[in-house]
Amino acid sequence: METTNRRSRLQDVFDTDDPVAIVTGSGSPRVGRVIAEELSRRGCHVALHANTSVDEARHAASQWKQRFGREAKVVLGSLEEDTTCDAIIDQTHQHFGRLDILVNSAAIWTPTRLENITGDEIRRYFQVNSVASLLCARAAGRHMVAQSHGGCIINLGDWATVRPYAEHAAYFPSKGAIEVMTRSLAVELGSSNANVRVNCVQPGPVLLSEDVTQDTVNELADSTLARRVGTPEDVAHAVGFLCENTFVTGVCLPVDGGRSVFAPDGLQIGRNTG
Repeated sequence: METTNRRSRLQDVFDTDDPVAIVTGSGSPRVGRVIAEELSRRGCHVALHANTSVDEARHAASQWKQRFGREAKVVLGSLEEDTTCDAIIDQTHQHFGRLDILVNSAAIWTPTRLENITGDEIRRYFQVNSVASLLCARAAGRHMVAQSHGGCIINLGDWATVRPYAEHAAYFPSKGAIEVMTRSLAVELGSSNANVRVNCVQPGPVLLSEDVTQDTVNELADSTLARRVGTPEDVAHAVGFLCENTFVTGVCLPVDGGRSVFAPDGLQIGRNTG
């Protein structure tokens, strides 16, 4: 069992031995699942949200107590439906009796050439990546504002909204909205309860598809100041930090190895060559 008996920082933040988190898009073993595991290591019971990865979510939940010493509940539904957002949040709150953390991790992305993008595709990106995140945050915010200890919402954005790459012209606007949404929600919810915080993590290259060649991996590593490709654990650690630090709200934190500020062009402007 990976947990310990020492009271965690998250348990202190939320003034309970049983803080509760829900992570959307955590059914399959990708970034969302790793975030849910990290929060359980830090003391949280979790709700794993799945749409198509129902069997994977239920299998993981059946082993959760043994692995982490915490409980996992599975909540289901497509985020293309507005009603799902309220339903999964309310089911989590009803089951555990509280809700301390929401991580909006669910997202869709598929490379599409600009000339092939349809209006329906654009609207679907915004629905899943933007609208659903806002509606889940609104639903969670209702519960968090009513709690004296408040709560914490983490949205997952994308580092590349500042340096977008080709064939994702429908995807990037939906992720760009996450930054403004984060700041707006921090103001809206924090004004109602000063203990409610809203932040954003912007992952860089952290989970590559299996068909990516080693040459591409090397190129991606060289495009970062850290000289490596990131891991889901890097993102999960950043989420944990933002949940635990009670004086950080309304910020967007790139977890990208410095890629958003680094141009790997070989130029060393400003070096004294005289």
